[in-house]
Amino acid sequence: MKVLGLSAVDQTRLLRICILGLISIVAIGSRLYSVLRFESVIHEFDPWFNYRTTKYLVHHGFEKFWNWFDESAWYPLGRVVGGTLYPGIMVTSAAIYNALHALNIPVDIRNVCVFLAPGFSALTAIATYQLGKEVKNETAGLLAAAFMGVAPGYISRSVAGSYDNEGIAIFLLVLTFWLWLRAVRVGSAMSAAVCALSYFYMVSAWGGYVFIINLIPLHVCVLLAMGRFSNRLYVAYSTFYALGTLASMQIPFVGFQPTFTSEHMAALGAFGLIQVVAAAYYVRARITAVQFRTFVACAAVLVAALLACVLVVLSMRGAVAPWTGRFYSLWDTAYAKVHIPIIASVSEHQPTAWPNFFFDLNVLIWLFPAGIYFSFRELSDNHVFLILYSVFAAYFAGVMVRLILTLTPIVCVLAGVAVANVFEAYLSHSPGPGVAQVPRAAIMGALLFLLCSFQWHSSWITSTAYSSPSVVLASRGPDGSHHIIDDFREAYYWLRRNTEPHERVLSWWDYGYQLAGMADRPTLVDNNTWNNTHIATVGRIMASDEDTAYDLARRHDVDYVLVVFGAMLGYSGDDINKFLWMIRIAQGVYPNDVREQDFFNSAGEYAIGDTASKAMRESLLHKLCYYRFGDVMGAQAFDRVRKQRLPSSVTLHNFEEAYTTENWMVRIYRVKDLDNLGRSHKNAAQFDST
Repeated sequence: MKVLGLSAVDQTRLLRICILGLISIVAIGSRLYSVLRFESVIHEFDPWFNYRTTKYLVHHGFEKFWNWFDESAWYPLGRVVGGTLYPGIMVTSAAIYNALHALNIPVDIRNVCVFLAPGFSALTAIATYQLGKEVKNETAGLLAAAFMGVAPGYISRSVAGSYDNEGIAIFLLVLTFWLWLRAVRVGSAMSAAVCALSYFYMVSAWGGYVFIINLIPLHVCVLLAMGRFSNRLYVAYSTFYALGTLASMQIPFVGFQPTFTSEHMAALGAFGLIQVVAAAYYVRARITAVQFRTFVACAAVLVAALLACVLVVLSMRGAVAPWTGRFYSLWDTAYAKVHIPIIASVSEHQPTAWPNFFFDLNVLIWLFPAGIYFSFRELSDNHVFLILYSVFAAYFAGVMVRLILTLTPIVCVLAGVAVANVFEAYLSHSPGPGVAQVPRAAIMGALLFLLCSFQWHSSWITSTAYSSPSVVLASRGPDGSHHIIDDFREAYYWLRRNTEPHERVLSWWDYGYQLAGMADRPTLVDNNTWNNTHIATVGRIMASDEDTAYDLARRHDVDYVLVVFGAMLGYSGDDINKFLWMIRIAQGVYPNDVREQDFFNSAGEYAIGDTASKAMRESLLHKLCYYRFGDVMGAQAFDRVRKQRLPSSVTLHNFEEAYTTENWMVRIYRVKDLDNLGRSHKNAAQFDST
């Protein structure tokens, strides 16, 4: 029957388009809680660097952006910005901003940055639909898109204000994988070239592109091992690798890494292997079976020996870079804590607790294995890829909580495949006898209940856990009243208005990007964390006694010191709780000056009061945090984070308090100038008091 003059096929197509449109609207709307509850503001830490560089790109143009040397970062070293970042998200935002202004639509670049990730979440849902459709059918694609649109594992990195690389990178990840499977299916060089173009965009956006350039070669190798070589596979991978590698090398931060780093060698090896296999199939068509077996045996030995010799020689000469510490930390969860504490100190680099999987994926966790089962049952080339993606993404998500983000797309796709198979089994066939109708209805009802509960869970998690910008905090009073805690912006605004543009601010690296973005002041370290020695020096200053810290601060031209202190409000993410990581990082570079065991008391406790160790009580960070705090809270007060009594007396001589925010969360101290008579500040203070 025709409706609106459309045939049944056209009606179905229109319905799918409408459903995708609704999914896109829900995906965008579910990410706007933070703007509705707070305001249009950039979140977290890394997004402030992306926002600052995007503003520079918009105001100064691409050429100056590409050659920008930021003298205010990593003082006195500076940073070559254009050569040390993935520019994809900045260029995307600038392009959208310029396009809107070309259409006479006035919009601030900040709002473009704030709403970029929600906008791309709609595109991610559409790309997930295409991937689900490619591996199963339209029903699986729509279900996968619906799951992807509201899955907390993806929303955590794509809420409004979360202006980070992952905001566009997950869309590009899914898009590249869909285009790859399509290229393998059709065997078209054009399809593979489009896939390579998507991969290039991904390389420009996020370092997670390494996952793509290892998973696709693995897919190729497994298909070859299964005896599934075809001209389609040969054309798809050869075109993708050649064009994708050449394109990726145009990103300055990547450069020639695809030709010599260990992370890219699998792709090169797969490229060489598929050429050998193609040559073998060509020869096989022209000689006898006995001759072919002899040829293959000899060729395999010669090629393996040649490759081994080449790899050994290149490795000995340093032409092939060894695996990085970040790579080793993915296979050994204790590696970073022992060898690279700067990596282990980041909370998102910790191993994933089991509740996190349920928190971010909910009922999809149970549908995920069912999707893998259905993939094994069919085991086409596409399903081999899904299985490989599932296994490796699940493993990496287990060793690093941040990588739940890369697991979420495949979980959504396979959950869509599983539910689509259930729908086919219980909806497509005609009802059986009366007894069979009861289980059918019960199963469909239970499935619909699970899907509805997933939507409810996702909305609740997004609203409560992922929609609070770290730069602006909120709390509720005993009467339920809502309180906004804006100490971070208050402190940065004070620095911007009350200090000179050239004055340098020392803080732990977590706050470097925010200081540069909001206070616009030079910093010694920031979230780029490329120079471990520089970060260790800041840790050494914080862990040293006041006189030593003063000498080090003067030597590094520090004008102000900023610390974050949560004892009044109970904010657990403060510098005292991060202090052990500062100590460990500093000890790795200065083992004779900083020792972790010195900061535990005789009972082995990490104490902050009068029972604290001497090194803890005399450390600069301890003094800057607790200075005058007992006068405000009272002698018998407790630190609300550590649940310990405050130290009875804290004195400062070489640093003077410049500003403390309303809730005592951020404290800023000025480094005193040298005494005119060459005395220590302590002696000068004693002389003045007499």
